[in-house]
Amino acid sequence: MVGRSGQPCEVEASLEVQRTYVGRVGILRLRMSCASRSTYFAQNDKVSRRLMTINFNQKPSLVAYVTCGDPDLATTKDIVLAAIAAGAGVIELGVPFSDPLADGPVIQRASQRALHRGTTLEQVIKLAKEIRQRSQAGLIIFSYLNPVLRMGVANFASAAQDAGLDGALITDLPVEEAGSYLDEMRKRDLSTIFLAAPTSTDARLKRIAEASSGFVYAVSRTGVTGARQQLPEDAQKLVKRIRKYTKLPVAIGFGISTAEQFASVGQFADAAVVGSAIVETIERNPGREAHSVAEFVRSIVASSW
Repeated sequence: MVGRSGQPCEVEASLEVQRTYVGRVGILRLRMSCASRSTYFAQNDKVSRRLMTINFNQKPSLVAYVTCGDPDLATTKDIVLAAIAAGAGVIELGVPFSDPLADGPVIQRASQRALHRGTTLEQVIKLAKEIRQRSQAGLIIFSYLNPVLRMGVANFASAAQDAGLDGALITDLPVEEAGSYLDEMRKRDLSTIFLAAPTSTDARLKRIAEASSGFVYAVSRTGVTGARQQLPEDAQKLVKRIRKYTKLPVAIGFGISTAEQFASVGQFADAAVVGSAIVETIERNPGREAHSVAEFVRSIVASSW
């Protein structure tokens, strides 16, 4: 039996930067006995929710992103459960969007396929609830702001809490404009994740660190999402800069697609986030999506064992 540990996180970049960067952030599992977990929740209730949300218990830990509804919601559920069984500690449930400015061509294509099938934010939250009934792995909604505004911020936060989600990453919501969103999420002890970019000034990184809890998400490089042959030097430099202002764990993503890259992240960060490589694995293996993703995840996490 596993539990979830951590606190709400606020990591942000400017609106301009957020339109050219995407963060993949998530939650890692905390090992607890069934008895100790039950006792802890019984004794701590609301406090336990705050403390049992985000934890990085393996270095590096794997955060896996999927575009929900690609190829369909039932298959997405199978993919997520297979990825968790293969070693992913955190799942980012991507909400398809018609104008994903921060995403590269792989995730753009996946979003279009999911939208063609009519996938909505409400359906993704329902999917999260179904997954939560089967797993205690970390679950994060990954979305652009527009679908959340259409649903209503308060309604979104309430539904996320009811589904057993651990939080959300809204890519194009700058922290300066996030007051009501933060209020609604914090009322329900849900994590709020923003982006920290290589172009962030030290003053902004300090503000990010002061506002964050649980962990800080670092975007490894400029540009849109997509696999790259090697990690840029900016990644390690950014993590070092962030650590000047906080002792929180740091998760890093954007371009991580190989076992070697995943293992190398463990030398300077606490978690690695993989998105486009997983989505491309789904795209290339019709009819074998869950099995293929499980194989890919196992090959990634094995490099750090």
